[in-house]
Order: sequence, then structure tokens, then C-alpha cells
Amino acid sequence: MPIPHLQNEPSALELAAQIARGELSAVEATDAAIGRIERLDGPINAVVVRDFERARDQAKAADIRRISGEAGPLNGVPVTVKESFNIAGLKTTWGFEHARDFVAQEDAHAVKRLKSAGAVVLGKTNVPVALADLQSVNPIYGRTSNPHDLSRVPGGSSGGGAAALAAGMVPLEFGSDIGGSIRTPCHFCGVIGLKPTYGAIPIDGHYAPGTAGAPSVLSMTGPMARSTDDLALALDLTSAFPLPRSRHADFRGVRILVLDTHPLAQVDGPVAAALRAAADAAANAGAILSHTSPAMPDREAMHPAYVKMLSTAMSARLPPTDAHPDIGMRGWLQLLDQQADITRQWQRLFEDFDAIFTPVFGTAAFAHTDEPDWHKRNLTVNGKDTPFVTQIAWIGQATYTGLPAVSVPVGSDGHLPVGIQVITPHWQDHSALALAGMLYKMLG
Repeated sequence: MPIPHLQNEPSALELAAQIARGELSAVEATDAAIGRIERLDGPINAVVVRDFERARDQAKAADIRRISGEAGPLNGVPVTVKESFNIAGLKTTWGFEHARDFVAQEDAHAVKRLKSAGAVVLGKTNVPVALADLQSVNPIYGRTSNPHDLSRVPGGSSGGGAAALAAGMVPLEFGSDIGGSIRTPCHFCGVIGLKPTYGAIPIDGHYAPGTAGAPSVLSMTGPMARSTDDLALALDLTSAFPLPRSRHADFRGVRILVLDTHPLAQVDGPVAAALRAAADAAANAGAILSHTSPAMPDREAMHPAYVKMLSTAMSARLPPTDAHPDIGMRGWLQLLDQQADITRQWQRLFEDFDAIFTPVFGTAAFAHTDEPDWHKRNLTVNGKDTPFVTQIAWIGQATYTGLPAVSVPVGSDGHLPVGIQVITPHWQDHSALALAGMLYKMLG
């Protein structure tokens, strides 16, 4: 049975405005969010690290700031962040048994920026071990379920955050994405998430427990919410530098490439239908659609290059194995050269297009599985068993190339939500959010 959703809960910006007008206090907003978590989260298991007493202290300080005229744009708004972000005084485990007792000493960059804007951090949300799965289960905090159907996954690795948003516990969450870890949970749970342009938001404080190394290739942190306006504000608050405003006030004249097929990954009927509905809605609003281009890079060749870089990056600090050998400096530089060449091909593609519409994943949320090996899993797509592992080809299109991508709900598969990706050129994150927001208003 699904958990009842709080669809009428305000967005982060709406809640901030209510607090600013004095319609409710930050303490009242925080207590209400805590009450929702305590009432709803039992069977979902999304908010696994709770910091309610310190949150109430933050809320009291927010009320003082409002009275003194020093309130930030998120003053008093209760939020959560992914378990993998450091928060001083709280545990950061990434689901690793060996890191069960690791306590962070300093807030991550994104957490600092959110707190500086007045946000009240209630705690942290669940993840898979090593942030390395599209479901969210680990030996420390257990399994998180999808609020729309408890028998199904919420996605991963930011699955706890997407589930908390979908159930209405909080209006804003911060996640991270290297293999679809923001976009896939948002697709599965029916909320909205941004994987920013690579390098737009510093990842300081989003390290494996006890480490503080160089930023990983591919990986980005980014906001998740139920409103693209909330995402735009969170992006502005956390980005390293001001990003360009959206190029698009509406869909008139927007050139969209619709990628509804992939040489390696299949698409289920309801996902394909949702993508068609989004494309049709954009076209009816004045967009110019294409389904192919002579400038299209070779996506079949790109996928194994992405997978090799992804697996190398995620295993870089682990001992070499047969599955993940040490490729050496020259091997790594070759991977970087290959990535740069393919990225330039996608940049040329965007000389002819303003945005790409494409699936996030080939199906709606799949059932919980105890099989940890992606290569041994199958998905049922259009009634047939297909390989699970190739599905990350959809999200790899933006991850490997460092492009901004928004996952936005535009349809459904019965009681399960279905989203698509809106991908735009580098640094055009606000354009992606604007187009996704228009789609959400029409179809979400």
C-alpha cells in the first residue's frame, strides 16, 4: 500500500515567504516537519540520521533573525541532506560497516551554504553502500522504500532524499550524482532533481568517511525538491560562481532533440509514452522538435567509455581487483582524453539544439532486490527480460560529458511516477530548470 502523500505541503520558497510574513514561526515549521517525519517515515525509512534537537535550536535562531531583519532566503525552512554529506557532530558512513562510528568535524560546502541562507537541517537521508546502487539499502540503516509503493525501490544513491520529498516530509534536499544518483530517485519518486554542470558546485565535505581527497571525476552534488524554483535558488546559493540566467521564458522557438531510443538500453511503454507527452507538450507550446541529427555522437561507443571511467573513479581508493585493475597513469590519461573528445562532440551537437529530452531510466521504479551485482539483475521491459546494467546508458549521456540535466516527472505507469531528463549545454543549468519547470506545470 502506498503512503499518503502531502501534496499540498508548500515549497521551500513558499514556506520561507510564510515565515517571513510571520504567518508561522521557524520553530512551528520545524516542529511540523519533525511531526511529519515521525508520523510517516516508519515504513519508508528515509530520514535515518535525525538531529531534531539541534534543528529546534537552529529554528529559534531563525526566528530571532527574522525579528532583527537579518533573515536569509531560506530562513527557517526545514531541509534534509544525503547521508554522504558531512555535518559536524553527525555520523557519515556511506553505508560502510567499517565507518559505522565515524563522526564528521566540519560541515560540507553545501550544508554551510544552506545554513548560511537560514535553512534548518533536520538530519540526513539514507543511501546504498558506497553510494553504488540504484536502490538505497545498507547494513547500518536498512532499506528505504518508495512512498508510492513500499514494495519498490526509491532509487539510489539519493533514494532516502527523494522518498522524503515525495512523502512531503521536507521541501528541499541535497544529493549527489555520479551514476544517476539524483536523477533516478527523482524519476522513481516523482520529484525534481538537478545534476549540475560538472564543477558548478564544490563537493567539499562530500567524501568517503575519513578521507578528504581530490574531487572525483564525473561526481556532482545538487539539489532535489518538488519545485524548480526551489532548485534554482539552491543552485544559486551553492554554486561556486554565478551561473547564466535561463535563455528561455517559454518554449517558442526552442530547438529540442528527442532521444527516445538508445542502441544499448530499452524503454518500457509507459516511459516512452511520458517522453512523447513531454515532447508533444513542448511542441504545442512552440518548440521545434527533431529526433535525429547528423552531429549525434556514437552513443554505443560512448557507454563503455563512461562505464570504465565510472568504475575506475569509484574504485580508485580501493585495492586493485580483477574487476577493477590498476590502469596506471597513462591508462587514466587516455580515459580523460577520450572523455574530452566525446564531450566536444556533444558541444558541437548543441550548436544545433537548445535542449535534449531523453529517459532517465527505462522503467518506473523496480521491485526491491537482494541481488547486489548489477550484471546479474534483469528488468522486465515491454514484457521481456532485459539487462539491468545497460540502463545507466541513459543517464551517462549527461554525466560522462559533464552536462547539466534535470529529472522532472511528466507521466505515470499506473500508480508509479515517470520522469524524463532535460539536458542543456554546459553552464546552462538555469535553462534546464526553466524548461523542466514549464513541463512540470503542464504535465507534472
